[in-house]
This record gives sequence, structure tokens and C-alpha cells, in this order.
Amino acid sequence: MQKRIVIGSDHIGYPLKEYLKKRLKNEGWEVEDCGTNSRIRTDYPIYAKKVAEKIIAEEYERGILICGSGVGMSITANKIHGIRAVVCSEPYSAVFSRKHNDTNVLCMGSRVVGEELAEMIVFDWLTVAYDGGRHQKRLDLIKKIEENY
Repeated sequence: MQKRIVIGSDHIGYPLKEYLKKRLKNEGWEVEDCGTNSRIRTDYPIYAKKVAEKIIAEEYERGILICGSGVGMSITANKIHGIRAVVCSEPYSAVFSRKHNDTNVLCMGSRVVGEELAEMIVFDWLTVAYDGGRHQKRLDLIKKIEENY
């Protein structure tokens, strides 16, 4: 896996996004920031769409989205065909979302997790591969559902 990732946030997630960008860059990751670029009030769907589109266009394999709870970003990103976004507030779910569901977008809430916990979640999520095998049948079923709507 290339060490490239796309990231976005709304105004509430902005400080945590900036922290994670710095940590990722320190670990050798190339990070594309899709905004927002300040704490001025904005709407999270704008940034969820931007990040998801980069993944669908195959510019990036995975992305990170941050808002207050992570929920709004996840709902929005999951509206886009081919996105498998997960909201995580602890590393276990992040790891198994990758292993079993091949998630390609990690969503977090800056009002839910602090910097150190967010960092643990991100790096655990980034270092785990999809298991495939018995889980692929389930992903295929999800894809069929997605194609019908």
C-alpha cells in the first residue's frame, strides 16, 4: 500500500484534522487535505463528498473524515457508490472494519475522541489489510444491494 491518504473535516473537526495531518506526515505519509481550512462554520457533506470522490476516482485508496461525532461524515460518504465508511471511536472497530469489511473511509468525531486516541485509531486502521476469504461473499452482497439503489 502506498503511504498516501486524503483527509477532510468540517469546522468542528478542523483542529483534530490538523493534528492528524502533522502526525501522518511525520510518519512519511503524503496527505491531501480537502478542507475545511479554518474553524469558520461550514457543512460537513461538502468535505465528505470531496474525500469520497478522490477515492472513487482511484486517486487514493483510503480517506479520513472528521466532524463532531463522525456520524454525519459517515452517512454522507456512504451515499457514494463504492464507499465503505465506518465511524470509530476505538481501535478494535477500526481494525475489524478493515479486516472484515475492507473499509476505505475512516470517520471520527472530534467531540468523541482526543488526539492520542484518534492517532491510535488511524494508525491501527492504516496498518491492517482486508482478510478477504469468507468476508468477500458479504462484500459482494453489499455491492449487489448498492447497485440496485
